[in-house]
Amino acid sequence: MTPLAERLPEFPWDRLAPFAEIARSHTDGVIDLSIGTPVDPVPDLIQAALVQGANAPGYPLTAGTMDLRAAVVAWAARTLGAAVPLSGVLPTIGSKELVSLLPTLLGLSRGDVVAIPEIAYPTYDVGAQIAGCTVLASDSIADWERAGAALVWLNSPSNPSGRVLGADQLATIVDWARAHDVIVASDECYFELGWSVQPVSILDPAVCGDSLAGVLAVHSLSKRSNLAGYRTGFVLGDPGLVQPLLEARKHIGLMVPAPIQAAAIAALGDDSHVRAQRERYQVRRDLLWTALASAGFAIEHSDAGLYLWATRGESCWDSLRWLADHGILAAPGEFYGASGNQHVRVALTATDERIAAAVRRLQPA
Repeated sequence: MTPLAERLPEFPWDRLAPFAEIARSHTDGVIDLSIGTPVDPVPDLIQAALVQGANAPGYPLTAGTMDLRAAVVAWAARTLGAAVPLSGVLPTIGSKELVSLLPTLLGLSRGDVVAIPEIAYPTYDVGAQIAGCTVLASDSIADWERAGAALVWLNSPSNPSGRVLGADQLATIVDWARAHDVIVASDECYFELGWSVQPVSILDPAVCGDSLAGVLAVHSLSKRSNLAGYRTGFVLGDPGLVQPLLEARKHIGLMVPAPIQAAAIAALGDDSHVRAQRERYQVRRDLLWTALASAGFAIEHSDAGLYLWATRGESCWDSLRWLADHGILAAPGEFYGASGNQHVRVALTATDERIAAAVRRLQPA
């Protein structure tokens, strides 16, 4: 018997420890722009909803309350431009658990191929390995077809690069997938953080027409509402795919706690706090972009999301060391794929004071 942990890759963030130690030795302390965890307060209306839902002695429904699913449906119509039925909505315990379990919950196993982006969030790979599937890192439809992919992961806006796929690109992928009986899962967790480009959902009628067949979208409240600590997200799309996910999750006991569901309803029903948070990130993004450019970094893609995809044309580990020497911790692009080996991912998720300090440190001497 081989424990699952031994079949999975090394947890990537452990490799940052030496650089974190260097950054922490800076006289003004470390500025952590690596993982991208939200630092701004949870909006008051969401905290209030959590408290009001705290008297919840019974087991929550795996499917979520009717009010929560209705809130997701209304949000999807308003934000994604998508018409999704209640049966096409399923709450999740954050988005990472859904990403890591989706191949397994869909019934994929050894011999099945899961295609992931060439530059990708590592959990797509981990999820495929948990299910025993073969992983194909490619953005090419021709490669997917040759390999006989059963599931294709998309990520737009991309983590880490901030790249956004257009409606025509997405439609071409969906048309191909339907013709070849392939499931498309689109990670859209940064959808509401478009900067120079407006993201398009896989569920948009311009992409999938008047049918949701074969497509799923994954969303999270972690970034847009500062709820990473609440662990709440959802998957929505084809009811024919969502309902089997629900049945499997009932057996496993993957239930979102009732107070968290109440908080999610409040978050989904209010757009004003999302706009306010976007404005904070916009200011931080502009400041960091300019400062990184002054330090010799070129920013690529970064059209949406919470990161700047930066390069100085050198090994990402050399860039990481240079930043650590200035008390700044970033993420090496190699974490996300071999072709990211000359990039670093710089998060916008630090307080205004820490962002200002980073800008000062990045200025040429």
